[in-house]
Amino acid sequence: MTEFEAYFQIGYKHIIAIDALDHLLFVAVLSILYSWKNWKTLLILITAFTIGHSITLALSALNILSFPTKIVEMLIPLTIILTAIYNFFDNPNSTNTFKIRYFIALIFGFIHGFAFSNLLKSMFALSNKSIILKLFAFNIGIEFGQITALLIYLTISSLFIQILGEQKKHYLTLLFSIIVIFLSGQMFLERI
Repeated sequence: MTEFEAYFQIGYKHIIAIDALDHLLFVAVLSILYSWKNWKTLLILITAFTIGHSITLALSALNILSFPTKIVEMLIPLTIILTAIYNFFDNPNSTNTFKIRYFIALIFGFIHGFAFSNLLKSMFALSNKSIILKLFAFNIGIEFGQITALLIYLTISSLFIQILGEQKKHYLTLLFSIIVIFLSGQMFLERI
């Protein structure tokens, strides 16, 4: 296995693993308003999250920027809660929705990027080689992990919409957001 493949897998597993529930919940709650017909919009939103994540990882891995791990671990569930709460007030047909969601994905991506930076720093310390390729491979892995999660989410969401009907999508969004707020609230309380 090449170094690129190894870091790609680490990034992919960082998103897809069960212990990455916080990242999966964020991607799901950010995307819940959309369906298969909006796949381009969703891909852009997920990429915005990866861009934010990537910038923070790079700055942290290069020891340019750091943030206390305990605070980051508490902020992550708050980003999920705030995004879920925003779902109550958002209108997917509004022209501002995409812009606001893009901003949310990018800014909250910065916060989520700190979550894995300490492990990456220790992994980078074991190697004398440049970290550019490692960071690139890791972030591509994250992007593919998020796309995988998104495909699973869209499939499940489409099944629910077929069963309940398109007119119930709003209620499904609200119910899912409430569940996510509850789960993220528990994460927040555990991390205090």
